Amino acid sequence: MAANTTTHRDTPTAQVLIVDDEVEHAQVMADALRRPGHVCTIRHGLADAVAELEGGQFDVVVTDLIMKNEPQGMEILEQARRLQPTAKAIMVTAHGDIPTAKEAIRKGAYDFIEKPLDLDVFRNLVNRAAETVLLTQQNRNLREQLHDKYGFEGIIGASTPIREIISVLQQVAPTDIPVLIRGETGSGKELVARALHNASLRAGSHFKPVNCAAFTESLLESQLFGHVKGAFTGADKPVEGVFEYANSGTLFLDEIGDMPLSMQSKLLRVLESGEVVRVGSNEPKTVDVRLVSATHRDLEDMVKAGDFRQDLFFRVKGVEIRIPPLRERREDIPLLVQHTIDQQADQAGKTIPGVDEDAMRILITFDWPGNVRQLMSVVRNMVVFCPDGENLSAEHVPEDCRRGADAEAATDAGGRSLAGMDLAELEKRAIRETLKLTDGNREQAARMLGIGERTLYRKLKEFGLR
Repeated sequence: MAANTTTHRDTPTAQVLIVDDEVEHAQVMADALRRPGHVCTIRHGLADAVAELEGGQFDVVVTDLIMKNEPQGMEILEQARRLQPTAKAIMVTAHGDIPTAKEAIRKGAYDFIEKPLDLDVFRNLVNRAAETVLLTQQNRNLREQLHDKYGFEGIIGASTPIREIISVLQQVAPTDIPVLIRGETGSGKELVARALHNASLRAGSHFKPVNCAAFTESLLESQLFGHVKGAFTGADKPVEGVFEYANSGTLFLDEIGDMPLSMQSKLLRVLESGEVVRVGSNEPKTVDVRLVSATHRDLEDMVKAGDFRQDLFFRVKGVEIRIPPLRERREDIPLLVQHTIDQQADQAGKTIPGVDEDAMRILITFDWPGNVRQLMSVVRNMVVFCPDGENLSAEHVPEDCRRGADAEAATDAGGRSLAGMDLAELEKRAIRETLKLTDGNREQAARMLGIGERTLYRKLKEFGLR
């Protein structure tokens, strides 16, 4: 927070911007907040308030909703969200303006309070807002510490494709633009969606994943939009849908390409209107949800075939993120393996220092048709059967992975047999591919190839490799 001391009641102090065209009323609010230790800046109009938001740093913004007979507070709210995205805005309103104040909450305000102010209630409201900001910042600091170890919001990898994905996530996370994630089954689409949510301004609200392929059409409609009591046989009580549950948060629709056409129309209507209607009801409910979708299908081909609505495709494809299969970023495998060992060994109460070179060579060489999910499952099983205190070895690798790795090792990168190939060319290819797997780490490449570093340097010079 801008100020990090605490009051005698352990309430975090905050930098508060107060905006009110009534000078005396603004001063009364400031005096009430200075008692518990908050630092207050007072401004009396829109232009001066925006100037403060542009140049200062605030944790809480308190603004009158109506100033000079205009709802200037809504503009201040919009500017505060743009210029001070971590700040919490509180609207001060007269009784007749409550509908507008509720609209402000839908647009991101923290809360509103009616005039005449109960100063104790007002102080408590600002204190809660300050505590929320402090908690958000503490969580952000913790995530930054995790970033130093794992990369970004739990995404593990140092390959160029993963670094590019992280760069895109960092740019789009603070926005509300829809995101479409593409990748094979098991490649980590939900992990990327969660990382996006956790890095966004919606991180304090729900993240809700829904697999569109896991429900029949009628069940999917109820899952998404909810239903009222008596809407269908067995509907003995009202149930909110995931759009309502994820309000102010993020909704992740996995395998959106498997959604029936009739449901696509209903989804499009919700995305365009911002309103959901429960099954069996006629009453719309306003929702504010960021949509993240994922699919392993070719949606463009589905649009051409008439199996996916083009207007929905354009709606969900705001920013596209493609996750390459694990076989195309093998240099990430050692990091993923070690991370999984640490997790599983801790759960099993074991000490597993790591994995030996033969086992790692197999894990890197295998093609992993099930991608990261399959790799992590295999490594977890290896940890279970590995004696406490020992490294994972080749004997702990499942037989099908060993056979698959042997088959991969027997062909070149283009899938051609290596039988009859010149030995010097084989050696050159082996060094080049191993360096690619280790992202240029010569020490690791030498260990994997079973040669000394000096020998590797000599071979690099001999073959003209860099």
